[in-house]
Amino acid sequence: MKILNTLTGQKEEFLPINGKNVGMFVCGPTVYDSSHIGHARTYIIFDVIAKYLRHKGYKVNFVMNITDIDDKIIDRAKEQNKTWGEIAEFYEKEFMEDIESLGINSINEFAKATSHIDEIIKQIKTLLKRGYAYQNEDGIYFDISKFKDYGKLAGRTAGQAEDAVSRIDESIDKRNKGDFALWKFSKKGLPAQAGEPDWNSPWGFGRPGWHIEDTAISEKYLGRQYEIHCGAQDLIFPHHEAEIAQQEAASGKKPFVKYWLHSGFVTINGRKMSKSLKNFITIRDILKEYPAEALRFMVISAYYRSPIDYKDDLIKQSEAAVQRISGLIDKLKLISKSGPKEKNHKVDEIIKNVKSEFESKMDDDFNTPEALAVFFNFIRIINAFIDEDSLDRKSADRAIKFLEEINAVLGIIPKSGTDIPKEIFELVQKREDLRKQKKWPEADEIRNQIASGGYLIEDTLYGSLIKKLIPQSIPRRQL
Repeated sequence: MKILNTLTGQKEEFLPINGKNVGMFVCGPTVYDSSHIGHARTYIIFDVIAKYLRHKGYKVNFVMNITDIDDKIIDRAKEQNKTWGEIAEFYEKEFMEDIESLGINSINEFAKATSHIDEIIKQIKTLLKRGYAYQNEDGIYFDISKFKDYGKLAGRTAGQAEDAVSRIDESIDKRNKGDFALWKFSKKGLPAQAGEPDWNSPWGFGRPGWHIEDTAISEKYLGRQYEIHCGAQDLIFPHHEAEIAQQEAASGKKPFVKYWLHSGFVTINGRKMSKSLKNFITIRDILKEYPAEALRFMVISAYYRSPIDYKDDLIKQSEAAVQRISGLIDKLKLISKSGPKEKNHKVDEIIKNVKSEFESKMDDDFNTPEALAVFFNFIRIINAFIDEDSLDRKSADRAIKFLEEINAVLGIIPKSGTDIPKEIFELVQKREDLRKQKKWPEADEIRNQIASGGYLIEDTLYGSLIKKLIPQSIPRRQL
């Protein structure tokens, strides 16, 4: 297995530090607003990667932090005349429901920043003692000039640190423009007023900075060094750069993380989808119209480091693919109950070859688009056997078992199967046959019959997408 490591820019053989044990950390949400499909893309792809590593026999301890205290949370609380705790609790609950809806169930530990204040204070003490941090009137700051490797992940120098893309810590007393807060003091060191949270510390009342929570949490659950740290590309600098500086400065051990993996952006109409631009589609909005499996399929149909430009056609195409898989499962279940007893002896060999090819693609930096192509080639083969009436009961059972094995990694087969009536499916197949014969008027008449039955049919790369005629649209939050 080879992984493209952001730190080195090279594909490297995956060699865990401790045998088959793998520590894995993903940066979680700052819970001040609803999560959008850009977040979903990150969490889905790393869910797939964690599940694939387990499929390969690795023991993965997968941890996600949840930032439940931050300037953004405080600002949102003031906007809505609520406490910071009410905002954080509301959106954390919503996020956890979204995670469950998306079938993301590979994470061992969800760790909240506010539940790890002691660990955060302990790490700050170590950084002060080792000379990497200093105190000023605003708080405790990390001195990036003392950490000679600062910038190695993003390929920047310490002198470029002021052009970070998000969450700059402002303080006129900082030694360097790129220095970042480890601990932010409350006013005059007293308990904060106006709903701002704080905790007592050896330096006075205050609260943690953004970056320090991740390394304090990861050290607790994964140790001072571990295998995989992942997140979206916009976290490379300054967030992940700061994490490296903090942990390697505190522990003296290098590398802090052996492999860094970063997912690409989701854009909409060519623009980055983000909360700051207010042009995002929430996870909840999209799941009102499309099944979670379609969103998962859309995510893994692209290489995880590449951008995805969201369009309605793309999610519809993904839903058609999911329907096709679900329809095949339904057919196989019927054959396993009442099909021929012995007709096909090729399925075991085909499964062996397809599994080997699937794993070969996934072993190449988790190339899910090519792995999906292998998966769909298997579906085409099995469908051909069904069309020829040459699939027996045992072969159908083996095919189902194999599809479920792959789905345990990908999560793209609906649990309940298709809810499209059998007669509609039969009409769709009849229309497909007519289209192959180029009998367009007859095919159009079948389309009208399908519409009369309350269903809409659209043609996509993965075949026909069948949708119940319920007028809906996905709201987009735009300026």
